[in-house]
Amino acid sequence: MMFGRERLETKTRDQVRAMRAPGLVVGQCLAMLRDAAQPGVTTLELDTLAERFIRDHGGRPSFAEVPGYRHTLCTSVNEEIVHGIPGARALAEGDLLSIDCGAIVDGWHGDAAISLIVGAREAGRPEDLQLMDATEESLWAGIAALRVGRDLFDVGAAIEKSILASGKTHDRVFGIVEDYVGHGIGREMHMSPNVPNYAVRGKGPTVKNAATVAIEPMVTLGDEANETLADQWTVVTRDRMRACHWEHTVACHDGGIWVLTALDGGAARLGTAYAPLA
Repeated sequence: MMFGRERLETKTRDQVRAMRAPGLVVGQCLAMLRDAAQPGVTTLELDTLAERFIRDHGGRPSFAEVPGYRHTLCTSVNEEIVHGIPGARALAEGDLLSIDCGAIVDGWHGDAAISLIVGAREAGRPEDLQLMDATEESLWAGIAALRVGRDLFDVGAAIEKSILASGKTHDRVFGIVEDYVGHGIGREMHMSPNVPNYAVRGKGPTVKNAATVAIEPMVTLGDEANETLADQWTVVTRDRMRACHWEHTVACHDGGIWVLTALDGGAARLGTAYAPLA
């Protein structure tokens, strides 16, 4: 994938504050879905729960407004990397499930994804737990690298460094998916610029005050090579090894970082870099 010097849109402080509303709706919805994702529940049932939750909390599902897509969530199971379509598939204990959710409130978008083991965490395969934890850790490494005045591509470099370190810890090679990346976000769900999840040669956009991006590493247990199924949406690993996806919508301003889709705003993970706008 080629990256040019795309512009990273900035916002006013009030606009960033306004984006906290859809961020919280998404974060709260994902917390609810984490508890609901039990063995025997179908991915379509999760989708129905999510739509009801978002609408009951004053929002609209973002994904349902993407041309050709009609669901609230993307639910990707095991070897599915991203864009899995909710349906009649019943979840099984030990499945590795990624849930991607977006909401619109007052014209602003929030977008986030979590991964989880269906049923008890202990039901997960050791390698799946390693993958899940490594991917989440890389997300926070990427978020922490977002700073006003720095190169946006520092985010991807930090994600890659974190994944490589996790691989050494577990004596494993994780694959970083390069075909799908993060993005700018605001009045639209997908905006310029692309936010790669890996180190990129050259210089990217400079992060300026009150910028908002969605950072979303996608990582595999095997090779990162992937293909899209006949449904034209679901992306799976070509070797059918399992995959994982984590995402947050993040605001960066002169005072620090505010994770708009994290219920605590990122306080627990960011330390002194955590800086909500009052």
